[in-house]
Amino acid sequence: MSSTTGTRGESVTPANPASDTVADTTDVTALLERGRALSAPVLRAAVERLAPPMNTVASYHFGWIDAQGRPADGDGGKAVRPALSLLSAEAAGAPPEAGIPGAVAVELVHNFSLLHDDLMDGDEQRRHRDTVWKVHGPAQAILVGDALFALANEVLLEIGTAESGRAARRLTTASRKLIDGQAQDISYEHRERVTVEECLEMEGNKTGALLACAVSIGAVLGGADDRTADVLEAYGFHLGLAFQAVDDLLGIWGDPEATGKQTWSDLRQRKKSLPVVAALAAGGPASERLGELLAADAKSSDFDSFSEEEFAARAALIEEAGGREWTAQEARRQHAVAIEALHGVDMPEHVRAQLTALADFVVVRKR
Repeated sequence: MSSTTGTRGESVTPANPASDTVADTTDVTALLERGRALSAPVLRAAVERLAPPMNTVASYHFGWIDAQGRPADGDGGKAVRPALSLLSAEAAGAPPEAGIPGAVAVELVHNFSLLHDDLMDGDEQRRHRDTVWKVHGPAQAILVGDALFALANEVLLEIGTAESGRAARRLTTASRKLIDGQAQDISYEHRERVTVEECLEMEGNKTGALLACAVSIGAVLGGADDRTADVLEAYGFHLGLAFQAVDDLLGIWGDPEATGKQTWSDLRQRKKSLPVVAALAAGGPASERLGELLAADAKSSDFDSFSEEEFAARAALIEEAGGREWTAQEARRQHAVAIEALHGVDMPEHVRAQLTALADFVVVRKR
């Protein structure tokens, strides 16, 4: 598997490239499409339960309608989590359909977090469209996010089985960790220094916990015992850290045409993401100069009017200090740990290969 890295965008080669038994890119696309196709009708049915205008606002967020309420075929995201939920059911020996309620529940929680994150971060664009708070106002973004969170547990608990109760407990725990991570992320924006350990803890909560849930919840619904679900959860957790490391690279160096966000997006929001934190911890002239600039930025009254050149200069210092390369290496390391965890579960070999291929996809992407 090759890797190409330019000034804009980021591609990270996995630590252990896929073998001949692993699904190729076409197979990964098919897995993602299967996850989206099987979960979409149930997801739409859940959203339709919401009272107006929340159902319309949620439909806009998911890309099903445009801002005027007309049918649309918007970008609904990568659908990694639904794909993982269906595969985890198969890892437990159940049909993929057993994981559909888990896939839908995880997607609802994920999108609850996106609605609130966009508002808290002031992001005006997501998936190449205006965000919900920009189109429908902050109040609707908050209310619809809350409603999606409630729907997630409803979708699971209405199954009424012991397995659905176990699945709901895992989702609730993951949701609490996700919120912890978002709170940590916001608090770090106002600190001059954050350690690498603190950043990894925050990202493990904010991203790792829900991906871990996605890849265990289908197995639980498929009748797996807790040991099997815990091992799959470990795979998902480390995959989440790899996913977030790549997101952090894209948050600074990603191509806006691919990511749907502004240039230097994370720098504009003063995020203490992994490349920034690693660069500040590295020491040396570039690290020290970066620290001075970021400390001054925190006190600046005209930060919002900074030019492209000023953000580009900060990105260059992060790269010179080694923050970009360290983060790429961390993505590869977390990818390797995730793949290693799969050896702890006895599962069909084609499912193991597909989980490996999805892990490769997560760390080799442009958006």
